[in-house]
Amino acid sequence: MMGFHHVSVLLSQSLDGLHIRPDGIYVDGTLGGAGHASEVVRRLTTGTLIGIDRDSVALEAARQRLAPWMDRVRLVHGNFSDLRQILCDLEIPGVDGILLDLGVSSPQLDEASRGFSYMVDAPLDMRMDGGAVLAAYEVVNTWPQETLRRILWDYGEERYAAQIAGAIVRRRESAPIGTTLELVDVIRSAMPAQALREKQHPAKRSFQAIRIAVNDELGAVSKVMEDAVPCLNPGGRLAVITFHSLEDRIVKNAMQAAAKGCTCPPEFPICVCGNLPKVKLITKKPIVADQAELDANPRARSAKLRICEKR
Repeated sequence: MMGFHHVSVLLSQSLDGLHIRPDGIYVDGTLGGAGHASEVVRRLTTGTLIGIDRDSVALEAARQRLAPWMDRVRLVHGNFSDLRQILCDLEIPGVDGILLDLGVSSPQLDEASRGFSYMVDAPLDMRMDGGAVLAAYEVVNTWPQETLRRILWDYGEERYAAQIAGAIVRRRESAPIGTTLELVDVIRSAMPAQALREKQHPAKRSFQAIRIAVNDELGAVSKVMEDAVPCLNPGGRLAVITFHSLEDRIVKNAMQAAAKGCTCPPEFPICVCGNLPKVKLITKKPIVADQAELDANPRARSAKLRICEKR
């Protein structure tokens, strides 16, 4: 097994935001290599850490890293979108903190065979869970042109989405697109010369969009944001790190809605819905990495941390 080393983003800010109690129950829903989790569990005495990840390679790496504290750790191979069911299966009625570090991890990007990277050749895969049915190959070679255009535009904010989707469909008519660098070649062929001269790799946005679609990342974020607050004990905190504007919008809107409570139309003179605020916002604006962290880990540049506390 390759080493699963991932530099944890906004580590101290996340730990401070969770307000960890030594006897509390905490969930790391995106366990990865257990960078955040190992620091959480160090602060526990009689408490418990529940680590969830859909990537079995990450889980095994986390098991090794957390070996000194396994008496207070429970590992689950699953998707954080199933948080409510996972806690039910573990017979845990409520937790004191939930941490979500969204997006793709550094080892997934760096291990060529996973097919996440546009820098090295590999089969078109991009599955965070190797046992999942849908891979990037099926998306690229079977999805309709309009669907491809939409995900490239919506998930990748790719301004040449229509041209790239058309190029993909034309290329696959003669032979399937089987590898990452074949796809990069198709993307390059669809973009104008000035776009190819930009600092950012021309395939970055498209690969991001296809990865999000393969793993239904936005659907998972929407579901966990519905379920997380009900899973918290009073005073428990939810801390979410995002790396993409669409993820951050889902998290921000969900936290703001839970903090507002009332869903009555603005023109109503008084509240008639009776919905009370479920959380208070700990972060009015997202926490971002400082210059020292950016110098040490450039991948932290787009990270945003939002925290709320259950009332």
